[in-house]
Amino acid sequence: MKKIALIFVFFALFSTTWACTNFIVTKGASTDGSTMITYSADSHQLFGELVYLPARDYPEGALREIYEWDTGKFLGFIKQPRHTYSVVGNMNEHQVAIGETTFGGREELFDSTAIMDYGSLIYVTLQRSKTAREAIRVIGSLVAEYGYYSSGESFSISDANECWIFEIVSKGNPYVDKTNPKKPVRKHDKGAVWVALRIPDGMISGHANHSRIDKIFLNDTMNCYYAKDVVSFAKSKGWYEGKDEDFSFCDAYAPTHDKSGKLIDYGAIRFCDARTWMGFRRVNSQMDQYLPYILEGNKAKRFPLWIKPDRKLSVQDVMQLMRDHYENSPLDMTQDVGGGPYNCPYRWRPMTWNMVEGKDTVEYFHERATSTQQTGWSFVSQSRSNLPNMIGGIFWFGMDDTYSTVYTPMYCGITNVPKSFAHGNGSMTEFSWNSAFWVFNMVANWAYSRYSEMIVDIQKVQKELEDGFVKEMPSIEKKALELYQKNPKEASEFLTEYSVQQGCKVTKRWKELFEYLMVKYMDGNVKPEKKGKFTDNASEKPQAVSPAHPRYPDSWYKVIIKETGNRYKMKK
Repeated sequence: MKKIALIFVFFALFSTTWACTNFIVTKGASTDGSTMITYSADSHQLFGELVYLPARDYPEGALREIYEWDTGKFLGFIKQPRHTYSVVGNMNEHQVAIGETTFGGREELFDSTAIMDYGSLIYVTLQRSKTAREAIRVIGSLVAEYGYYSSGESFSISDANECWIFEIVSKGNPYVDKTNPKKPVRKHDKGAVWVALRIPDGMISGHANHSRIDKIFLNDTMNCYYAKDVVSFAKSKGWYEGKDEDFSFCDAYAPTHDKSGKLIDYGAIRFCDARTWMGFRRVNSQMDQYLPYILEGNKAKRFPLWIKPDRKLSVQDVMQLMRDHYENSPLDMTQDVGGGPYNCPYRWRPMTWNMVEGKDTVEYFHERATSTQQTGWSFVSQSRSNLPNMIGGIFWFGMDDTYSTVYTPMYCGITNVPKSFAHGNGSMTEFSWNSAFWVFNMVANWAYSRYSEMIVDIQKVQKELEDGFVKEMPSIEKKALELYQKNPKEASEFLTEYSVQQGCKVTKRWKELFEYLMVKYMDGNVKPEKKGKFTDNASEKPQAVSPAHPRYPDSWYKVIIKETGNRYKMKK
């Protein structure tokens, strides 16, 4: 493998903050006219839980404390509105949903004096917005008044009719005037530079920890919003010199290539853009033309911000976009020796490592796929304009690894969440059978040991549950609509009871699945089954089981022979 240069700033960011994946589906690209957003909250330190924020009224002049989402650091106070909307996870009662991925960008633009971090922006905005466009205006006004505390960020924003991609970078700290050190001053306005583009109907988009917005439609006021100085600020820093209409947001604020076209950040391409490309590839047959960008960093082959899928996507299709290890592509993580004898598509950290080869130190890496072991939780939001908000909005919520999770429906009009999902029920340092996060981790971590076989059993139950939810949706929503037309409160109570029951059902079923997998695959054996019980053909007694001892795949035996030569060869 040839030596590849990687930007160390990117890896510092990658190791300390979330590394997430979003896909965005417009109404015209979905089978039922839904808008959909996907999101995985990926971090080795993140505990999976579902937050519920009730609607509230506040007195005039009320203030809200802002704490940084990642660290809990107190950042300051902001003014509360007189009323806030209820929020379930990352979706509010008006079917507005927001996801994010962090791209970092130019590290000199971080503003340590600001108040609004990216996580607080999400939930404060959800509490204040009835539409996606209103959410964009809220974010813009918040960072203008209070400053933007985080590094570069991409947001997915949707309502029941539209989908937007929004990217933002702060403008850096104020500088200290040496004549008056106690009075910091700014060379620019407080706030951030940002741009938001509406994704054309019938298209899908996505982002995965790298800035994706290239050209800005400066004169299209219906489909493009932006900070007034988004171009001029880049020019003042010397990052752009051309015409305003040719300005590229990602090339100015999160470049992968320098001005001469030389590759400077392959990590942003291979570990980030590759995930988005692969999601697109699963639904569009023309995506391999962009492989030179993914494999070699050829900027001329950078893939577009949005594409049209070959067919319209159902909510289950969108769930599957989040379940990916680059299968059946040149980056397939199941097809090299790193997957072991059972084709495990997960690679333990660190993602990069050095090897001394002759006089050189060569850097190597593992792929970073959409499905990864360190996911705390993920979601697929589904917003539908043909139903009242409390029924039309579904927040499909899943714990742990996206490949082996179960997306469980939480209607956006509910007033409570399942106890096993709830905020405060468990922690990253204390195991609990009452926490869905830990139950799902038990199944996933056990499966890593014999992945190619266990994942088949997991997917059977996964499909059974998710197909069941989708199948019963029409009857549940018909009943909810009947109640809504008589009394919206009764509809909310009905949907709350249903959503809570499904969360409890999933957690219980996953406990049973772990028990099944533990018995079946104990000690590297595989117990035969008969009529749903572990028993052999000679006896109906479970304790009489004679387990099978399946051999490793021939491909793995060949690896052993190649590595050890005649060491294990039997003597005649």
